[in-house]
Amino acid sequence: MGVLKSFSLIGITALSLGLAACQKPEQKQANTSATSAGTPVKTLSIGYQKSSLNLLVARQQALFEQQFPQAKIEWREFPAGPQMLEALAVNAVDFGYVGNTPPIFAQAANKDLRYIGYEVVPEQSQALVIPANSSIKTIADLKGKRIAVQKGSSTHELLAKVLQKAGLSWTDIQPIWLPPADARAAFDKQSIDAWSIWDPYLSAAELDSNAKVLTSAADFPKTYSFYIANPKFITEHPQAVTQFIGGLNSADQWILKNQTVALDIYAQSTGLNKTIAQHVFDRRLKPSPIQTLTPEVIQTQQNIADLFQQVQLIPQKINVQDAVWTLPSKQ
Repeated sequence: MGVLKSFSLIGITALSLGLAACQKPEQKQANTSATSAGTPVKTLSIGYQKSSLNLLVARQQALFEQQFPQAKIEWREFPAGPQMLEALAVNAVDFGYVGNTPPIFAQAANKDLRYIGYEVVPEQSQALVIPANSSIKTIADLKGKRIAVQKGSSTHELLAKVLQKAGLSWTDIQPIWLPPADARAAFDKQSIDAWSIWDPYLSAAELDSNAKVLTSAADFPKTYSFYIANPKFITEHPQAVTQFIGGLNSADQWILKNQTVALDIYAQSTGLNKTIAQHVFDRRLKPSPIQTLTPEVIQTQQNIADLFQQVQLIPQKINVQDAVWTLPSKQ
């Protein structure tokens, strides 16, 4: 259990930074204009990351414009989940996409959110990488090494699991807390020894920087990414959740039928070269549907939360189920 001690409250602290600057200008107007379940959405703000192909395709194909014909769709890009949840906490985002760890820290920090859907994470899309010429041969060799990771991200949890498996604690390494772009620069300069990261940054490092995978998420139990909603927004627009998930699954089906074009969209939307985009695309599950949370998925999240609380990574016990959206019963 000592391996996770230094996880501490870092993710919680990160969630509270920079909130005021993210305020959504039209949120007040959108919220006050809709006070009943049947009122159409006027403004919809979606937080996305480069790792969400379904969202990128939905944007390019205007699929949410079809689901929300009277709404102005706003798109906000974030480098990682913690930053996206900062924006959601101040009503700058209505729906967003995150990994498994950020919402746990957010809920533990009393941030209000709702899990509305999940997607299975491809096994090879998260990994701990090292330079090609590294002297590190096994995960036990990570002792004393400088390892970069985005605080509170899904690969923060991956690094924790790697250290636990190696029998190491956080005090046995030098964690370097960096967002993906800064971590990539440090990796290329070899000012860090290893990097815990996800796609597309992972594929870019493998192909552009000859990064070598030391271990990946494939060495651990299945993990999930999540679609998160602003509770205030979906209380005022309960029908919006079904519409949003419908748009996502329309995108997933479109990708299956138009894989060559989908790859082009992904490359253009992310700015990745075609080779790297293809690498990420090949790892993607096909199909990769978005579903409402099952008891198994909720329990997986609860297990992570319980462990974090047990080793004092979060200040209080949380009940993940409390943050899970359920389909309103028909009257």
